[in-house]
Amino acid sequence: MKETGLDAFRFSISWPRLIPNGRGEVNPKGLQYYNNLINELLDYGIEPHATLCQYDLPQVLEDEYNGWLSPQIIDDFTAYSDVCFREFGDRVTNWTTLNEPNAAALLGYNIGHAPPGRCSEPFGNCPNGNSVTEPYIVGHHSLLAHSSAVSLYRKKYQEKQHGVIGINIFIYDFVPLTNSTEDTTATERAMAFYTGWFLDPLYHGDYPDVMKKNAGSKLPKFSNNQSEQLINSIDFLGVNYYSIMYVKDDPQAASSNERDFLADICVKTTYTNNSTIRYVPPYGLQGVLEYFKQYYGNLPIYIHENGYPMNQDVIFDDGPRVEFLSEHLTSLTDSVRNGSNTKGYFVWSLMDLYELLGDSTYGLYYVDFADKELRRYPRRSAIWYADFLKGRRAAMPGRSSDSSLAAGSGQAIFRFLGGSGQGFRQHW
Repeated sequence: MKETGLDAFRFSISWPRLIPNGRGEVNPKGLQYYNNLINELLDYGIEPHATLCQYDLPQVLEDEYNGWLSPQIIDDFTAYSDVCFREFGDRVTNWTTLNEPNAAALLGYNIGHAPPGRCSEPFGNCPNGNSVTEPYIVGHHSLLAHSSAVSLYRKKYQEKQHGVIGINIFIYDFVPLTNSTEDTTATERAMAFYTGWFLDPLYHGDYPDVMKKNAGSKLPKFSNNQSEQLINSIDFLGVNYYSIMYVKDDPQAASSNERDFLADICVKTTYTNNSTIRYVPPYGLQGVLEYFKQYYGNLPIYIHENGYPMNQDVIFDDGPRVEFLSEHLTSLTDSVRNGSNTKGYFVWSLMDLYELLGDSTYGLYYVDFADKELRRYPRRSAIWYADFLKGRRAAMPGRSSDSSLAAGSGQAIFRFLGGSGQGFRQHW
């Protein structure tokens, strides 16, 4: 990390590693593990950014009351958060409560591809679950757990530790497939379901009207006290962004007898707007940031994840990933110049790892998984990104015929935001 030029590192604390029984006794080895990590980062001048929960949950809580499906999770998550704030908050000043809880609710309780793998026919081949209602319930409890942990941090720790706390969401830049009024309205509806689902409660204290209309009684309600605690319960928003999603209106979905979350949106989505090979236009990131600026008061934002998947067998020449990063950092520069309150950027990911979904990897560093020592080798993207962070002009292939233009645009981030890059934190 130091050799690459990073000045911050984002990681998640594993609740089962720290408190294996979900509540009560803290595992001293887990505590030592994170203390060692945090101290080592600080020794190298790298700022730790910690996320409290990223998909994993102590199995005992899943067995006892079905985890996020029960309101009991709110108190247990708050108590776990208290341990983290108490043990690490003297050195960690950037906290994220939950990593993409909107995606976790859909992948874990609607589609069944992520923990705990719940869904119901005809929505997937899962052993148990009810995907008609469960994503809404899990999202509701996630929001309440977040606001409870934030309330604790602000009352007990923030003034003394001088930290900030936020939440992270997964987001697409939703774009109408056609210029029709129907597809335009469908796109607004998709954004409300995927993004407004969490951001509206955090800024307005309630779910979007279109969600309440389409989901009906399946969508839980907030009490007045819960709404008040939710409003302004983030100091920043973390964003995981990878791609544009094209949206087409699907009114027939409304006629389904047992509609799940996806059917309630009444849209069809695709990664491409034609039959060509999938390409991720860089303006999608700019579109997302402009949306936040217009509809949510230009809140402070960290890009927590942004990267390009490739086959793990690509050992060195990951040119498409270099192109993706160059173009998206250029788009990010334009967004900041246009007033986006973006505070930092993390690439996903530093090195190849065991991805949750699929066989692709995102690492700038290749990891030889067949080697017992898991040796790591820099890919072309790692070399390019290190040059970018250190202010060097890197020869950069891109869609523009002028390859120096893309590199120059990357340089502009440093000139525009502080010269050395310190004014705009380049993160993983």
